[in-house]
Amino acid sequence: MATAQETNSHVTGGETLLHNKETNGTSAVDHAGNPAKERKPYDYGGNPLAHIRTNDPELRMPAFGGEFQPGLYRPPTRKFANPAPLGLSAFALTTFVLSLINLGTRNIAEPNVVVAIAYGYGGLVQLLAGMWEMAVGNTFGATALSSYGGFWLSFAIVLTPGGFNIQSALEKTSPLPFLNSFGLYLMGWFIFTFILLICTLRSTVAFFLLFFTLDLAFLLLGIGYLENSSGGPNAGCIKAGGAFGILAAFLAWYNALAGIADNSNSFFVIPVAHFPWSDKGRERRQKIDNGAARDAAAVA
Repeated sequence: MATAQETNSHVTGGETLLHNKETNGTSAVDHAGNPAKERKPYDYGGNPLAHIRTNDPELRMPAFGGEFQPGLYRPPTRKFANPAPLGLSAFALTTFVLSLINLGTRNIAEPNVVVAIAYGYGGLVQLLAGMWEMAVGNTFGATALSSYGGFWLSFAIVLTPGGFNIQSALEKTSPLPFLNSFGLYLMGWFIFTFILLICTLRSTVAFFLLFFTLDLAFLLLGIGYLENSSGGPNAGCIKAGGAFGILAAFLAWYNALAGIADNSNSFFVIPVAHFPWSDKGRERRQKIDNGAARDAAAVA
């Protein structure tokens, strides 16, 4: 027999009733009068995880940036939270600050403040998120987040003032050795990001655009440091790379929000837009009967 203080929930007509007893869990009398219902978020049709609550091992879920998954996958059965939004947020904030400096915001010329963020948030926290992605069985997420965590750690090591003396050692006789070395370093990350970009072609538009803008940012920054005929980086390329970096940062935050917002904390689901050739896009096309329209076109 349930006591007066016991709370309960069950599903009626597709909606979850909360505290459907004589109490609301806080007092002996439920002053609300009617049982509370769990609010379902408005679904724009983009977030495939919006109403998925199952441990079916045969279920294949479509690509989703909030889970850092570029293709069909099984939901993890281990008792881990989703580490993707943490890694995406760490990447976004660090990229945002560096890109603002590359754009010359408020006449800040040196990226010294980014060193601290790159060590603590973009580096360490993102690396940890990548390792947790490994634990939940997400190879793509583990590779991407761990690699970009390593990128920010290495970036901070290169630019640590008076620490590793990498920049000062290369600039003993001329700034060109450092500029060329840093340009090659960035071009390597452009190649790596392009490899990841290829893997997002069957994913969502938001997820693809994140890697597309990031790849362009690495490319333009790499060219900017290699095109150093004036004794310094090419200012136009650096600013263009900063602009694409800003876009990549906001897209990373957008994908992170898509992974955080669900019907436990949000009134709506973040749209992420599936490509028409993706598994989710093909599934939607199969649900739409265009037979009448095709018949009409054939008669005309």
